[in-house]
Amino acid sequence: MTNHEAGRTLDAGALKALAHPLRVRIYDLLSERGAQTASTLASLIGETSGSTSYHLRALAAHDLIREVPGKGTGRERWWERPKGRVNLPAPSDATSAAERAASQIVNAEFFARRHETLLEYLNRPNDAASDPWRDASLIVSTNFDITIEQMTALRQEVLDVVDAAVERYRGQKSASTRRVTLRLDLFDLPTTANTPEEDS
Repeated sequence: MTNHEAGRTLDAGALKALAHPLRVRIYDLLSERGAQTASTLASLIGETSGSTSYHLRALAAHDLIREVPGKGTGRERWWERPKGRVNLPAPSDATSAAERAASQIVNAEFFARRHETLLEYLNRPNDAASDPWRDASLIVSTNFDITIEQMTALRQEVLDVVDAAVERYRGQKSASTRRVTLRLDLFDLPTTANTPEEDS
């Protein structure tokens, strides 16, 4: 998810469809791990395939996800997030109480998932004496004093670096690549047999 780049901004209907903890997790897993089936998602999150299938259909009804063309069968359908950016409206942008409540749920769940992903990384066992992926990671936090003008300029500099990196590495897919996440924290996500094909 991003808030700075042009892309689809979720409308009230899509936001309400996403406003369920399990649907947020499914949506996030499709971003992190690429196309999945109801069964593979069920094994990842500890739910039944009937439950994940129900939530997948609800997400698909609002074009939040789609069936992968030409992959799978009628009994084993593969689902993916469409290519492109998605903008998540803030609760303060809501035009109704129901939309505000949905936005609050979705935002809270997404940021909880982001924090959970970081903690999972920090607690990941490191058996190798030297792990090049861990050596290349970055977890940084700092505090300093600037003006609003400097903050605006710094924000743009950071966004420019992120956008340039996303464009530079877009579409890479090989045995030597791993999916990473960047929030001024940079680390590899858990390895999976299904490699995402599109940055999102």
